[in-house]
Amino acid sequence: MGCPSPSPAAKGSVPDTPLKPPVKQSPRRILVIGEADGFEHDSITDAMVAVYNMGHETGLWDATLRTDTELITKKKLERNAKNLDSFDCLVFASTSGELKLSEDQKQDMMKSIHDDGKCFIGIHAALDTNFEWPEYGEMIGGWFDQHPWGTFEAPILNEAPDFPAVRHLPKSFTKRDEIYQAKAWSRSKVKVLLSLDASKLDFSNKPGIHRTDRDFAVAWSKMYGNGRVFYSSLGHTRESWTDPDIRTMYFEAIKWGLKMTEDNGATQAAPVSALNHGDGAIPATPPVSEARPNKLQFDDRP
Repeated sequence: MGCPSPSPAAKGSVPDTPLKPPVKQSPRRILVIGEADGFEHDSITDAMVAVYNMGHETGLWDATLRTDTELITKKKLERNAKNLDSFDCLVFASTSGELKLSEDQKQDMMKSIHDDGKCFIGIHAALDTNFEWPEYGEMIGGWFDQHPWGTFEAPILNEAPDFPAVRHLPKSFTKRDEIYQAKAWSRSKVKVLLSLDASKLDFSNKPGIHRTDRDFAVAWSKMYGNGRVFYSSLGHTRESWTDPDIRTMYFEAIKWGLKMTEDNGATQAAPVSALNHGDGAIPATPPVSEARPNKLQFDDRP
């Protein structure tokens, strides 16, 4: 007489039908533009390669790298070239000056973000771009207006520790980088993620300082119609692209832009009245873990 088969309870729950293996999603497609018609940053190549490698190493996206604007169009292109309809996100890697875009290309780019819900990621000098294109400034949140302190040890506050792109950063820290002052910019129109700690800035003999409110955002997010927009002035130096904090910030920003992650914090920007315009003090931020990664660890879970 043979031994009885173990019961399902003894073996663990067994489904009636075999489980289907998880469907492997195709990588998203990203178009990275590094055209510089103004100041040419040495770090453009580093930024472009970093975005490419982030997607390649995790399998989350394939990046097409270009130093021209031919693909910024919705019209059909020849020679197997892809247009905006083929991409899920547009990254401007320290672009500068007035990019070579026709009026039709400009309209197509805005439609891609605003109407189609594609994301836009602006790196550093992306704010120093397209000053003669009002819709661009509206989309990204403003324009470059000098960098009063040059490249310096920037004291930074984390104003949104629950936001995916900055939650790995402590509540206050320093980075050696070049931080832009923004014009035609208001925190009422964006969600400020990182900002300079005005209480630790030197305002003496700085004629380039034009913001009387002493509000210098370092990174922000916003919606432009259906599209998600992220910008940060971090990434000026070549060395910054070997910094795990900076690489993780942009990696998580792209994931957020692609709707792979959500913003777990408040969606409304902090009111302007929260700033003390008298001494430039920035309101205190909620506590956040001081733990920081020793090496870059990409979280590839959507």
